[in-house]
Amino acid sequence: MNRQLPLNALRTFEAVASHLSFSAGAEALNVTPAAVSSQIHSLEELLGVSLFLRSGRKVTLTDAGKTLLPGVQSGMAQISEAVQSLHAEREHGVLNVSMLASFLQKWLTPRLNEFYRLHSDIDLRINADMSPVNFQETDFHAAIRFGRGSYPGLTSHKLLDDWTVPVCSVELFETHGPLDSIEQLDRYPLLHSQDEPWDNWFDVLGGKSEGKRGPVFNDSVSIVIAAQQGLGLGLARWSLVAAELESGLLVQPIDIALKSPFAYYFVSPAHYYKLPKVARFRVWLEECCRAFAEPTNTA
Repeated sequence: MNRQLPLNALRTFEAVASHLSFSAGAEALNVTPAAVSSQIHSLEELLGVSLFLRSGRKVTLTDAGKTLLPGVQSGMAQISEAVQSLHAEREHGVLNVSMLASFLQKWLTPRLNEFYRLHSDIDLRINADMSPVNFQETDFHAAIRFGRGSYPGLTSHKLLDDWTVPVCSVELFETHGPLDSIEQLDRYPLLHSQDEPWDNWFDVLGGKSEGKRGPVFNDSVSIVIAAQQGLGLGLARWSLVAAELESGLLVQPIDIALKSPFAYYFVSPAHYYKLPKVARFRVWLEECCRAFAEPTNTA
């Protein structure tokens, strides 16, 4: 016997057996009675037994048919359940996303309550990491990256532009005053990081600062915290400090924001990009980004 299961014929057998009618089975399957008869005939030939007794329009199951029916019904039910489960997994359930810790902590986290209010059926699982994601060897569906937008082999969509702004504590600002020249910059101890170097700001202020050198950090959030603690004047991404500036926890001593060459991008393999739950998260992010106010005085 051919070991490959004739799923279409078995599905036809279940429909006829459930209705005890070839015509009703055909109607349930949306096929012709002739097609149903052909499928049943091929299944009976394959099994070497008769499955139905036909007497005019009356149809009854043979002993062989009665033996086969429970197993077919159980199997079809399991297949249906598996397909429905897979479909549901596309719509909701676990969604694994990778992103920068700084973006997660300072921008996304304050907004997550709103996401869960709107999409409580999505189980968002976030991994804070700046390393590139190997989507082929991990279970990540998407990532949010800060870069120039070149992500070979992935579908990407720009979410948010960004700017750098100098920030400091209220106390430090009250001590050293507003900032509009390189001489005034020299009054401030400067916080440094590789991600947001001071070089472009020295050009804006007309020279190179000889001011006191403060701590050096390799993390954007650490710069923000150090500035809040009064350790110095730091350069920070607008996305990370807009809330603190609005609340007064930080001060911007010069009202200029320099456009960053980098932006936030939503990246995902093509087969995940349009997955309903991924699309729902992406669309929600896009709406949040459109609502996020840009700095007023940009350069």
